[in-house]
Amino acid sequence: MTTTVHLYFSLIPEALIASMLPPEQFGQYYSTGHQYKSKGQSIFFEVDPSFRHEFFDLDEVIKRCVPQPDGTPKNSVYASVYRVLEHIPVSALGKLYLSTAYGHTLGLEQGPITPREQPTLHLYQDLVPVNSLVVSTLNPVDFYHSVTSQPGKFIRFPGKCFVELGLGDLAADPANGAMGDLPYSFMPHLREALLQLHPEHKQSKLVHRVHSLDFPYRMVHSGFYIGNGSDLAFYPMPSHDELRRNHSTWWRSAMPR
Repeated sequence: MTTTVHLYFSLIPEALIASMLPPEQFGQYYSTGHQYKSKGQSIFFEVDPSFRHEFFDLDEVIKRCVPQPDGTPKNSVYASVYRVLEHIPVSALGKLYLSTAYGHTLGLEQGPITPREQPTLHLYQDLVPVNSLVVSTLNPVDFYHSVTSQPGKFIRFPGKCFVELGLGDLAADPANGAMGDLPYSFMPHLREALLQLHPEHKQSKLVHRVHSLDFPYRMVHSGFYIGNGSDLAFYPMPSHDELRRNHSTWWRSAMPR
């Protein structure tokens, strides 16, 4: 009997992992662990199991991904925890999975990148290979290319994965916009950074050099973006109404307790 081995590209932390667990079970395991591991949300892509790259010894990793002596499936065998993104083409990525700290997992499909009609300010949380928090006048596509394939400054990455977070009224009026229910603990600093932006002179501004990767899923604005070189893929986040209606268990688990 053949045993299915899955490949997962984790973003928190960056890692390529082989596992005998299907995505929902892997999300449960990876977020809640066993006994010693504290709870924490996890985000990961399913990778085409036929994917191979000389940077990873995947054949050996998969060979070691075998059931435990008692027959239970192997939870994880790590292939790499370093420079994973730059060696995985976007074409090898499947669904993106968002797991809550309680292990409930939501799968997202790739979708088209839809440009917005109105200019607005943006808040981006970098996930891999850095975890900076950045505000910008650039839309997600231009923001990605500005630090990868078409860098305007000395900072350049071979690829990047990031999520756009909501700014509420601050996106249009950073000086006077109401905070509303924004959960960010750094509001004065955020306003100050937004006010320094200018579409011609200052297109992006660092808010935090190193920022926590744990963010409220309800604040995901457009969705998740991942690229390698000139290739960029988008995983749109469902609306709050759709999440409440079609994924109520996950939504309740994702909301603050």
